[in-house]
Formats: sequence, C-alpha cells, structure tokens
Amino acid sequence: MTVAERLTGVLTLRASVFEDIEADKHANAQAFAVVVLASLAAGLGGGQYGGIGRMVLEAIGAVVGLITWAALTYVLGVRLLPEPQTRSDLGELLRVMGYATAPNLFAVFGAVPIAGRVVPYVISFWLLASFTIAVRQALDYRSTVRAFVVVIVGWLFWVWLRDFGIPWIWRL
Repeated sequence: MTVAERLTGVLTLRASVFEDIEADKHANAQAFAVVVLASLAAGLGGGQYGGIGRMVLEAIGAVVGLITWAALTYVLGVRLLPEPQTRSDLGELLRVMGYATAPNLFAVFGAVPIAGRVVPYVISFWLLASFTIAVRQALDYRSTVRAFVVVIVGWLFWVWLRDFGIPWIWRL
C-alpha cells in the first residue's frame, strides 16, 4: 500500500488501513513524516509562522509529543485496560498514531478568513475519530468505547504532562 493510499484510508477512517500500517514495521519513517507535515500545516493554519527555526521546534515538539502520548497509550491500553486479545507494542502504536495525525494536514485551511473559524473544530473531531480507530486497531480491541476512553485519558494525561509535568520541553 502506498503512502497516498494509507493517507486516504486514514482520512476516511478505514480500519483495514490502520491494520496495514500497524503490521508494516517499515512504516515508521512514513508515520513520523505525517506527524511533521501535519504539525507544520497546523502551525501555518494557526498563524504561527515564527520563521524556520520555530517551525523546526514545533515539528520536534510534535514528534516528542507523539512518542509521549503513544507511551502513555501503551501503558493504559496494554497494561491497565487490556481486553483478553490485546497484543501490541510501542512501535505499532507509534505507526498508527503517527498516521492518525493526518487530519491535521487540513489545518492549513485555518488561515482562510471565513473557514478558519470552523476548521479547528472539524479537525478536532476528525482527529478524535482517527485516534480512536488507530488505538482500537493497534490494541486489537473489539470495543470502540474502550479505545475512546484510552484515547481521552491518555490525551488528558499528556496535556497535564505538557503543561505542568515537564513544561521546560515545550518552552524551548
């Protein structure tokens, strides 16, 4: 499956595409490229230009954030809230969660005057759906509700870490 086919599948929330990404141990670089491009699109769409140096720091922050969130998701989903058939590793979570950031590629449209007001809300719900499916497939869950809970709890904990636990990383 090509990167374009994977992106299309992720953007259309096709579970089989997340399964393909999960199984492809060679898709790590692709997933990280999606994270970097999505973070750049979000920065441009949010009017956070700040020059090349700032954009590079934002991209690094997005990758560090993804790794942190994937590790939290691993602990929550595999260790604390597994289903009987749950089998996963951090690499699988990094791949699917990296690709799950693809809806942020459309965040660049946040810079469009009228659309810019609604774009962040649409993308937020799209990301929530994308991450929920990614986690459900990577953790081999049968329950979408359980995957949703793992995503929300992991995200809330990640936000807490970002804002209160290790703020020096994000303020470089």
